[in-house]
Amino acid sequence: METLNSINKAKGAAFITQSVHFEEIFIPEDFSEEQKMMRDTVKDFIDKEVIPINERFEKKDYALTEEIMRKIGELGLLSIAVPEQYGGMGAGFVSTMLVCDYISAANGSLSTAFGAHTGIGTMPITLYGTEEQKMKYLPKLASGEWFGAYCLTEPDAGSDANSGKTKAILSEDKKYYKITGQKMWISNAGFAHLFIVFARIENDKNITAFILERDESNGLSFGEEEHKLGIRSSSTRQVFFNETKIPVENILGERNGGFKIAMNALNVGRIKLAAACIDSQRRIITHAIQYANERVQFKTPISAFGAIRKKIAERATSIYVCESGSYRAAKNIENKIEELIHSGASHSEAELKGVEEFAIECSILKVYASDEAQITADEGIQIYGGMGFSEDAPMEASWRDSRIGRIYEGTNEINGLVAIGMLIKRALKGQIDLINPALSVSKELMSIPSFDIPDYSQTLSEEKEMLSKLKKVFLMISGSTIQKYKEEIEKQQHLLLNASQILIQIYMAESAVLRAEKIVTKFPTNAKIPLAMAQLNLFKAIEIIKSKATESIYSFSEGDEQRMLLLGLKRFTKYSNPPNVIALSEKIASHIIEKNEYTL
Repeated sequence: METLNSINKAKGAAFITQSVHFEEIFIPEDFSEEQKMMRDTVKDFIDKEVIPINERFEKKDYALTEEIMRKIGELGLLSIAVPEQYGGMGAGFVSTMLVCDYISAANGSLSTAFGAHTGIGTMPITLYGTEEQKMKYLPKLASGEWFGAYCLTEPDAGSDANSGKTKAILSEDKKYYKITGQKMWISNAGFAHLFIVFARIENDKNITAFILERDESNGLSFGEEEHKLGIRSSSTRQVFFNETKIPVENILGERNGGFKIAMNALNVGRIKLAAACIDSQRRIITHAIQYANERVQFKTPISAFGAIRKKIAERATSIYVCESGSYRAAKNIENKIEELIHSGASHSEAELKGVEEFAIECSILKVYASDEAQITADEGIQIYGGMGFSEDAPMEASWRDSRIGRIYEGTNEINGLVAIGMLIKRALKGQIDLINPALSVSKELMSIPSFDIPDYSQTLSEEKEMLSKLKKVFLMISGSTIQKYKEEIEKQQHLLLNASQILIQIYMAESAVLRAEKIVTKFPTNAKIPLAMAQLNLFKAIEIIKSKATESIYSFSEGDEQRMLLLGLKRFTKYSNPPNVIALSEKIASHIIEKNEYTL
């Protein structure tokens, strides 16, 4: 496989056909001193201002969420992604991910309010607003004087966002649009001062985005607060428009351009949501470890029991993998943005194209991290046992809050289809070459396999070889599926989701292995646990990939073709030196349990 020469030359989704050197990726251990100070500031705020009053968020205290958001604004953290000329910090993409990661630790209510405001409430103006719109609105949003909300979803328009029925009619004097319709599940609706509203002008093909200031005398009304499974103090209401007037100069972007704005906002939202799933997992597993060390059964702390240690090891590994993939992609995006600015693009153009370049990775991360966050919360309850089911323990609220992550920013099923669908479209457009690598894999399947014993003397050399072979599994399965169904491929959602899961597991496993390899080189004394985590995760990923690939092969092939594909799958997923999985798990568990918290 071709090797990328520089992290700055990384292309979205190119990882599936190219090998990547560990020096080309960014890892959390690479944080600058400034970024570490930023992280510690956020952690200190959450520990002092939020954790002690966490139970209040479970009592639907919407005013508390607004109050804490104002304090976050006073710290300047709402301005992290806003350019300096509009009152923001103008930080890089990695730093914005870092803040999102650690500020989302305490509870889902605050995490949702923060994400809705800084992301989909503020970002569309940053990226698509005119200079006048930016100067008027961004300083207020950056400081927390105003809060933002995003009105896209309707009763009959969820994943199919462009099917919204909210209408915009131009007034006779052509000075404003009259908006009529209904939006639902609007985060921050109870206290937002500004709304990004999507509506269809006349019979346009696509929706258009508007900026609306809150004025309830202007045909704007709200439903009652929704009673939700989790994120209970996140203000979530329906918003109704009855000939609500919006000045023509408040069109955001261009007419018919709202769908593009919505999709690009979701790309950023997806990777930020992945970040928002990380520190909550760190805190859940830390609580679980501390409880397991204190809880005695049969005269023994339950942290000594193998069943508990297995859960702790697997959940700690999950966090490590989420960190690895999230910050790898964040730095790739940041570098692409800097490259585009250097080439003459404006900041907004560069950020749009930079995130769009890695849209596939954004969907991958959203699916993986939100799935893992739910599992971590569930296992946290299990480690606590009966106490975990009680509201008096921290796990119950964490489990409820984590559930929304698999629905936000497009369901995980939609995101899985989006990731694989975008990859196929890029291949058809010639933006990424899948055909020639897939043909090479087909030829390899017909050849006699080598019986030479490979040299795996270097650290992680077999793991890297396994990753290369797993990419061949993806090319084998996806190539055969596309060849069979051709233009009908979009109708084969079951097969596409299987291919998507293979793609996801490869990206995340590779991120973990490359991070471990970089740690071995830069911080060798701290490498033991990252190595074990990368190896344990790769083993788990291979098992998932084998299962999804086998299911697909049995479903779309038969006879000689099926036998050949199954033999190829066996060849490409076979270790020369299989890892001792239990020993890896024990090594990780011993370290984490001894530290009494998740820490590397």
